[in-house]
Formats: sequence, C-alpha cells, structure tokens
Amino acid sequence: MTDVLFPMLGGVGLFLVGMMLLSKGLVAFAGQSLKNVLVRFTGTPWRAFGSGAILTAMMQSSTATTVTLIGFVSAGLIPFVQAIGVVIGASLGNTVAGWVVSGLALKVNLSFYTLPLIGIGALLQLLGRGRWPDLGLFLSGFGILFLGLSTLQHSMAEGANQFNLAALPVGSLGAHFLIMLLGLLLSTVLQSSAAAIATTLTAFDAGAINLEQGAAVVVGAAIGTTLTSALITIGATTAAKRTALAYILFNLITGLIAILLMPAFLFVVNQSVQLLGIQPSAIVLAAFHTFFIMVGALIFLPFTRRFAQLVERLLPEKESFKMQHLDSSLLGMPDIALEASQRSLEHMAQVLFEMHQRILQQAPVTIQPNFFTHMHQSLEDLFSFISRNQVDVSDERLSQQRIAQLHAVDHLLRLNARTLSVFDRQETIDPAALNLATEYSLPLIQEALSYDAQTADEHWVASIEANANKIRAITAESRRELLKHPDRVSTTGNILTKTETLRWLERSSHHIWRTCNYLVLGRGQQE
Repeated sequence: MTDVLFPMLGGVGLFLVGMMLLSKGLVAFAGQSLKNVLVRFTGTPWRAFGSGAILTAMMQSSTATTVTLIGFVSAGLIPFVQAIGVVIGASLGNTVAGWVVSGLALKVNLSFYTLPLIGIGALLQLLGRGRWPDLGLFLSGFGILFLGLSTLQHSMAEGANQFNLAALPVGSLGAHFLIMLLGLLLSTVLQSSAAAIATTLTAFDAGAINLEQGAAVVVGAAIGTTLTSALITIGATTAAKRTALAYILFNLITGLIAILLMPAFLFVVNQSVQLLGIQPSAIVLAAFHTFFIMVGALIFLPFTRRFAQLVERLLPEKESFKMQHLDSSLLGMPDIALEASQRSLEHMAQVLFEMHQRILQQAPVTIQPNFFTHMHQSLEDLFSFISRNQVDVSDERLSQQRIAQLHAVDHLLRLNARTLSVFDRQETIDPAALNLATEYSLPLIQEALSYDAQTADEHWVASIEANANKIRAITAESRRELLKHPDRVSTTGNILTKTETLRWLERSSHHIWRTCNYLVLGRGQQE
C-alpha cells in the first residue's frame, strides 16, 4: 500500500507546489499588467467574463483571480455587477488545467522534457536580477507541476490494481450527489480544484474510477474551489463577501445543473462509444467540466444585474462612510490600497463638507445618534489602514500619495472635532459673526464640494486657499475690533461668543483648504 500511497501523496504535493510557484512567479513577473487588464476590460458582463477566463487560464488559479478581484471590488475599481462576470469567467478559466492534463500530460511524458526548466528556473532565481528571478520561479513551477503529474500518473496506475474505487455506488441521483461530495472534500483538503481535477483525471486514465464517478468528482471539485474564497472573506468588507457569495452561488447552482445533466451526458458518451468503438479518455471529463460551466455562464450572464441585486439583498451594506473600500487583502497591492483609501477619504470629506455648509447656511441639521463618534472612528480606521500600507520607500510617487492621505485624515479629524463642538454647544455660534465672512465662506465650501477626481487640480486648490486666506484676514480684523471696542457689545459673554465663532470659522476654513490640497496630492497630482 505504501508503494502507492507515498508516490500519490508526493505527486499531489509536487503538483500543488508547482501550481503555487507557477502562479506566484507569473503574478510577480507580469502581475501588474494582468491586473490592469482585469480593471480595463470589464466594461460589460461578457467582457468581464472573457477577462476572468483569460486571467485564470494564464495564472492557473481561480483563487488568485478571485482574491485579486475581491481587492478590486473593495477598492471600488470594479463595480460588483461587473465582478460577477469575472468570477464566472474564472470558473471557465479553471477548466483549462483539465485540458492540459488530459490532452497533453497524460499522453506525452512531458516531465522528462520539463525537467531542465526546473534547473534553469532555479539558476534564474539565484543569479537573476530585476524580474528574472520571478521568471525563474514561473519556469520552476511549470517543470515541477508536470513532474508531479507524472508521479501521480504512475502511482494511480499501480493503485488501480489494489483499490477498486469503481465499486462505489453509481447509477442514481443519490450516488452522484455522494461522489460529488467526495470531490468537494478532495478540493477543500487540497485547497485547489485544479489539483483535485488532475488527480481525478489521472485516476480515470489509470482505470481506478469509471466515467460516471469521475464526472461527479469533477462537479464536486468545481464547487469546492469556492471555499477558499469564502474563507478569505471572513471579517472582510461587505463588497468582498458579496463577491465570494456570487462565486459560491454560481458554482453551486451550476454544479447542481451538471448533476441533473449527467444522465444525458453519459447517454451521449455511451452512444458514441457504441457507434465509434472508441473508449472515452480523460479528455471527455475535461470537456464535461467546460460544458457545464459554459451552460451556467449562458444562464447567468444575461441576468447579471438581477443576480447582483439578489446577492446585495442577501448581504446588505453595513459599513458607514464608504469604509467598505478598506479590505486588508488590498495591503498586498500598495497602489490599489492607496486607491481604496483615497476613495474613502473623498467620501468622508464630502460628508463633513456638507455638514459645514449647512452650519454656514444656518439651516436645521438632523444627524444620526453618535454620528461624529462614528466618523471619528472611521477616520481612525482609515489612518490605520493607510499607515499599514507597505509602500516601497524607493517609489517616490506612491510614498508622496501615502503621506498626503495621512495629512488629509489628520485635517478631517480636526474638522470633525470642530464640527462636533458646534453641535454640542450651539449657543457658542453667533449668526452675525458667521455673516461677516459669508462672501468668502460659502464660495469656499461650495468649491470644496465641487471636488472631482478628474478635474480637481492646483488651480482648484488655489481658489479655495484664496477664500480661506480672506476669511482669516476678515476674522482676525473682526476679533481685533471686538476687543478694541468691547463697549459695542452688550455683554462679555457676547464678545466671547462672537470671537469663538470667528475662530471656529477661520480654523474650519483652514482645515477644509488643507484637506482639499491633500486630496489632490493623494491622487498623485502635483501641488
């Protein structure tokens, strides 16, 4: 038994290590280009579907695609509706591994020819500079992957004589579901549907299982691949959880459809065997995998918007102040993480600017209980997120963006505290004192509220700065006049109220100007 079990475990292990190295090397070597493709070519459900399929086929990991996608959705770079197309495409791209195994690895002893790639890759990893070590990682992974398949193939050939797995129940819907659960378990244990499917294909090729069992295991493996994505989203944002749920629901429903279609599939295969006199190979299982995923895609893609609405109802938004953009999984991609924090910054700034405008207009304001406490906590969380973003110090552009965002959060915290002081002690605001600078304070806040990531630039900031400087000059002069001629005000309390109002107006205007300045710099634009 050990003669079979040890090589089989070793073969699966080599395959998994090869997959990890191949995916890691490819992502490191050309990951940014692949991510740019994912962001740019997801305009429609079908384009998103194609992007997800191609990216997954290249990285040979649907988990890598979905994890990257979850980060992009959390950052707001890809709308959730388009993300559904990508996860469906990732499921299709995941079937490519089956075609490679059944159509190539099981027919040709590629492990012999790919052995040199392991050595070349190791040399590049040890001696290369720049991105060459990443290419070496990819080549070594490619070679180890086929070495693992060869080892697995030989162990399965031996195991077919010792283990009669074909004696498992067949021929009924219950049997199909039972074996499907075995496939799901196998995929979960291996943390890779590609490895589970490769194991199934080699077992079928060796005669250890029959076609019906192999098809059910493939369905289970396709469902099991979604569990990794689900585990990643524990404690994550709502956007991340929605993306994972959409992925799970698609694969689960598609898998159930595949189980229902299996009798028709087996009938067609049996009829073909009788007509052509050729026994089915592992390619038939790979074709079945692709077939039922395509059936699911044709069912879901025309209704992606309704599917998205269903998922949104199942997982309603809970985060406030756009904190749904902040997902810890983004911290591995500093540029994307900065985009996420920038979007949260912009939204929270808009909320506080609108509150400031209502105060200036002396309009009644209704706020939720603990509004300012929640805002303060959200800003603190945002500051922590930006601080944990490990930007390479050699990357001057990203470093400056990160610093600018931290400054913006600092000014928003101060603005939030000053706005809170108005609501806690509304008697400290003197309407007449507010009206002294209306000519400049209202244009300032209106200009700030007109912020647009595409058009805001140094000229926009300069306009806000000019108004802030005028407000400072007016309030300073007004305070001097009040203190020089206290007899013009009825009581000492009135003097203090007016001076405090002017001070509040001056400092708040200053924080709004600096916040706007750092919002522009946080976008990577020049001051």
